[in-house]
Amino acid sequence: MREPSFWWERPGLWSRLLWPAAFVYGAIAAHRMRRQGQSVGIPVICVGNFTLGGTGKTPTAIVIARLLTDAGEKPFFLTRGYGGRLAGPLRVDPATHRAADVGDEPLLLARHAPVIVAHDRAAGAAFARGEGASVIVMDDGLQNPSLKKDVSLAVVDGRRGLGNAAVFPAGPLRAPLRAQLDRVNAILIVGKGAGAAQIAEIARAGKRIVFHGRLDPKADAVKALGRKKVLAFAGIGDPEKFFSTLATAGIEATAEESFPDHHVYTQADAERLLARADTDKLVPLTTEKDMARLAGGDGALATLRTRAKDLPVTLVIEEDGALRKLLRQTLKA
Repeated sequence: MREPSFWWERPGLWSRLLWPAAFVYGAIAAHRMRRQGQSVGIPVICVGNFTLGGTGKTPTAIVIARLLTDAGEKPFFLTRGYGGRLAGPLRVDPATHRAADVGDEPLLLARHAPVIVAHDRAAGAAFARGEGASVIVMDDGLQNPSLKKDVSLAVVDGRRGLGNAAVFPAGPLRAPLRAQLDRVNAILIVGKGAGAAQIAEIARAGKRIVFHGRLDPKADAVKALGRKKVLAFAGIGDPEKFFSTLATAGIEATAEESFPDHHVYTQADAERLLARADTDKLVPLTTEKDMARLAGGDGALATLRTRAKDLPVTLVIEEDGALRKLLRQTLKA
C-alpha cells in the first residue's frame, strides 16, 4: 500500500471526509487493545509504532536483542512475517526461506538472533520458549492484544511524527493515540525534525521515558561506493528517509525511485531499473530489506540483485545506558 500524502499534512478535506470511518476503526482498535494478553512465562519486550509505515522498528529490535545478549540472555525475535505466505509458528532459516515465505524483515533479524514467524503471536511465543528463548523481542505487535507485554517501546520517526494525528483511514494512526500511549512504557524518536518536538511533548505529558536515536549507514559500505553516482530505489514505509540518509552520507543519488512498502518487485520493475542504470551509468543502490525481497528471483530480478548494492544502517541510541537499565529492570521483574 502506498500512503496517501494527506496523512502527513495538516487535516484537510480528505481526512475530514474519512473521519466517520476513522471513528469506527479507532473504536474497534481501542476496544481490542483493552483485552488481557496471554502470559508466556518469559519476558516479552514489544517494539512497535503508533502509525502505519516505517519508523525504524527493525533496527530498534536488533539493538535490543544485542543488549539482551550482552546481558547473558537468549533473545528470540517474534514477528508476524508480513508479506510471507507461511503462517507458522516456524523458526526462520535464511538458507532455505525467502521473503515470499516469511517476509523481508525476518531475514534481516535472523542475522542477529533466532526468529520465530507466527501469525498467532501467542502460539509463536510458546514455540520460541520451547526452542530455548529466555526473552522474546516482538518486532511490531503493539496493537495486538494476544500476548502480555512486560515492556512496550514505540518507535516514532522524528521527521514525520504522527502526521495529521488522525486514525486510519483519515490518517496514519493505527489506533487512537490515547489508547496506544496507555500501553507503552517508553518512546524512541528516530531522527530529527518537526515531528520530534511534537512527540517529545506528548511523551513528557504522559510521563513516558523518551529515547533518541539516529540511523547511521555503515562506513565500509559508504567507502566502497566511493564517488560513484547511484540510482537509489526503495520499497519501504518511508523511502524519503532512505534518500535522506544517502544525502547525509555524501552519496550522490542522481535518480530516485520509490515503491510501496514491502513491494514485491516484478521482472518489469527490474528491467526498467537496469535500463535506467545503464543509460545514465549509475550503480543501483537500495536497502537491506529491498535486497532481501530480490533474493530467489530469476531473469532480470537475478541480474538486478547481482548488480545492485545495499546500504546497511545501524541504529545508535543516545541514552544507551538508560535503555540497558530499563531492560535489566524488566528481566529482574
